This record gives sequence, C-alpha cells and structure tokens, in this order.
Amino acid sequence: MLLKSGFLLHSRIPLISSTFWTSYPSSLTSSTISEFTSMVFMLKVCMRKMSTTDMATATPVYPKFIPVEQSEITSVSKSDGFKFRVVSYNILAQVYVKSSKFPYSPAPCLKWKARSSVVLDVLKSLDADILCLQKKGLMIIGIAIFKLELIVEERIDYNDLANLILDEPSRVEQKKALDTNNKEQGKTQGDLGDPNDPYVRLKRDCVGIMAAFKFKNPCQHYVIVANTHLYWDPEWADVKLAQAKYLLSRVAQFKKMVSEKFECTPSVLIAGDFNSVPGDKVYEYLLSGGSMVVPLPECSEDVPVPLCSVYAYTRGEPPFTNCTPGFTGTLDYILFSPSEGIEPVGYLELPVAESPDVKGGLPNYYHPSDHLPIGADFAVV
Repeated sequence: MLLKSGFLLHSRIPLISSTFWTSYPSSLTSSTISEFTSMVFMLKVCMRKMSTTDMATATPVYPKFIPVEQSEITSVSKSDGFKFRVVSYNILAQVYVKSSKFPYSPAPCLKWKARSSVVLDVLKSLDADILCLQKKGLMIIGIAIFKLELIVEERIDYNDLANLILDEPSRVEQKKALDTNNKEQGKTQGDLGDPNDPYVRLKRDCVGIMAAFKFKNPCQHYVIVANTHLYWDPEWADVKLAQAKYLLSRVAQFKKMVSEKFECTPSVLIAGDFNSVPGDKVYEYLLSGGSMVVPLPECSEDVPVPLCSVYAYTRGEPPFTNCTPGFTGTLDYILFSPSEGIEPVGYLELPVAESPDVKGGLPNYYHPSDHLPIGADFAVV
C-alpha cells in the first residue's frame, strides 16, 4: 500500500478487479477512519458469505443495467464499440447509523458487520469498471486495472474556499480563534463560530477527488473522473453552490493540465452525492453548460465544464436516490461532458416508490444504505 498525494493506493483487488484512491480531511475521527480501513481490508480479501447470525433474512437487491433505446443516441447501435461501466454509491458512514436516526430500520440492518457484507456483495454484482463511493468525507475511486491506467490525480478540499476569501493575516487570526474555541469545547472546526462569518460558513470539511485515466488497448482514450460529496444542509444552499462552482473550476483546471501534458482531449465524468435535488440552484448550475438545461438567471455566467446528467439524458431523473421517511428525493448524479468522446448507452435501473424493497425507508434488508447505487454504461465514440 502506497500513500500518494493524499490518496491511499491499493494493489489489485480480486473481488472487483480494482485499485482504490481515497481522500479524507484531517478532522475525521479515528473511529471513522478505522471503519473505512476495515472495509478496505475486506475489499482486499475474498468476499465471504454472510453468516446466518449476521442478517439471516437479508435478501439484497441486485439492480440491472438497462440499454438506452432512444434513437438519437447513436452509439446504442455500435455493439462492437469500446464500452465501460460507471457506478456511484453513497454507502452511508456507520457513524450515522444509529437506531435513533433510523428507528424504522430493522436492528440487524444497522450493524456494520452485516451492512458492509451486503455493500460488498452489491458492488460485486454491479461489475463496474469505474466505481465512485462516498462515505462521510471519504472519497473512493476504484478502477478496473486491466482496462484503465492511472495517469495523474488531485484532491479537492472545499475548506480551501474559506482561505480564498481572506488575506493571509486575517486567515491566520481566524484559524487561531477557531482552533482555541474548538480545543476548549472538543469540537471540530466546522461546529463552532458565527455561521454568518463566511470563513466559518465555508469550513464544512467536505472533500472530493479527481483522477485522469487512459484506457488500455484497443482504445487509447483519456477520461477524467471526479468523485465528490457536497454539504448536506438544505438551509445552506449558498455553501453547496460555492462548492459546486469550486468543483467545476478545479475540474476545468485539471482538464487543461491533462490535455496539454498528454496532448489529448479527455472526457469528463463527475459522480457523487450532491445533496441537491433536480431544479435547485446547484443542479441548474452544474447542468447549465450542457445541452439539456436552459441556464437560469442565477447561473448565467460561463460554466467552465459543460455537463449533462446521465439519467436526465437517457430516461429522465429518477424519482429518488435517497429514501427515508423524513426525505425521499434525488441527490446522487453521474454527470458527463457531451460531445467529448463518450455517450451513455445504458443506465442502472432504480426502484419506484411503490416497490416493496423500499417501503418504509432505507436501510433495510434489501438495501444496506439510505442511498441507492446509480450507474451508467458508456461507449467511446
């Protein structure tokens, strides 16, 4: 195992034939990192079957990929073309899994030993070439090493937004004050301070990662993959929009660097939990540069990377990707750059509200997270 530029690089994992890069902020607790490390270890070894004592009645749902049928998507007919599969999944950090938070979930479904086994089983069934996982500040990009080669990668730390709005002396003083208060009360940096202070408001300990890959023979195409998890609070839409703008600006800079260094025109994929529903400001900003959405007045400025949502492009956004009694809606997306060498030719099916496997809310015996995995098959054109 190698530590490289803030990412943990692991050797090939027979379970899903992937390598993994992870990114996390320093404020994460040791228990959360330990939880993640244990899952990586489980990924490194062979998938074991769940014992009857783990989750005796567990019957996880294995969603299927549906071919795109729209005639305007020309690559559907190119059965001999080079294809690859992308999956994004917020697997729900165990630190949030408490009976008080999920009182409707059966108790066995909330235990990490059982949940992690089902998560791994679902991931194995999805057979992704590019796998993007989100888990309380821990971003993972997994790739099929027999199909793609890592070229270069970078971390995205949204806390940098706070530093960008202050000059150096003010930033130092602000940090000292926050650190003193946090140390006295034993809280993390984002917990304290005046929420009307932009520096405090933007310190949300959210992260992302992006990496450039080159497809191996017979295809020599380059693709940039970004994976992110934006801030959750619906009352802090301005913070989420600032994070979305920073994300696209960093991806645009990264794309320019890759294009110049490797003399290529890379495709762009951005996946993750954006904690934003279709039609809100974050969603409209992210898609306002693509061909599927007319920019809103608030998003009329030039968008550095034109993007389309895979589901909106192929079948319409799903009714939900997050399902709890308190909230059911679409928060997770796979975005791609149109007209840059790839087209979606399939998508992962998702349940409807009437489906018995989501009745009562998630997680449950059928789904190990409160989010559903989303996915797409792409063709290089």
